[in-house]
Amino acid sequence: MSEPLIQTVNLHKTFPGTGRKEPPVSVLRGITLTVHRGEMVSIVGPSGSGKSTLLYCLSGLESYDSGSVRLAGHELAALRRGALASLRRRHIGFVFQSFNLIPSLTARENIALPARLARQRVDRKNVDRALLEVGLSDRERHRPGQLSGGQQQRVAIARVLALRPDIVFADEPTGSLDSATGADILRLLRASTGEGRSVVMVTHDLEAAALADRVLVLRDGAIHDELRRATPEQVLEAITVARATA
Repeated sequence: MSEPLIQTVNLHKTFPGTGRKEPPVSVLRGITLTVHRGEMVSIVGPSGSGKSTLLYCLSGLESYDSGSVRLAGHELAALRRGALASLRRRHIGFVFQSFNLIPSLTARENIALPARLARQRVDRKNVDRALLEVGLSDRERHRPGQLSGGQQQRVAIARVLALRPDIVFADEPTGSLDSATGADILRLLRASTGEGRSVVMVTHDLEAAALADRVLVLRDGAIHDELRRATPEQVLEAITVARATA
């Protein structure tokens, strides 16, 4: 098997206490995991279990205290800020629940924006393909305010797909969408792994979690359980057990 796209060993992360005399709060406690090319992994768990913090550490958006995170063969802690930003541009796409679209730009312009910010040539074919994949070719000149919430999230995903990243990180990508639109978004993310892309997703949605090849169940900043090809019912049971033993 090829080298994992993501590999972490004994990952620890703390946040400062709320007051001067309060001790640091341990958020991640010895996380060890791997994500291979073409794999979809969902991260679930009770509120406050460290899901989003783990996602941000894996993607290089958040620093960590100790342990190792290797992304596309690079140890993140060893990279300077510029090298880390360059690594993210080359290998990572991020889908946020809040869409993060620029209101004054059209759908096409929003999709092309990351390449422009990186001072790279905008590949029109990739933008056209991404618009087609998310079903918005006829909305390319619309601004976010002229689009529904589901269409805005499709633009956000098209923005990622146009970059052709090796890894897509998604933080509650369907959290603010209706069930039908959310299901469409999840099918897009699932289908993207067919091109060898990996998807790592934090979600509270049981149906979404069950689409993944593996489900990691977090409890108190540690991996409490790991499920393979799980049903929504099995995911719910694992979360319930984690919550009860927290």
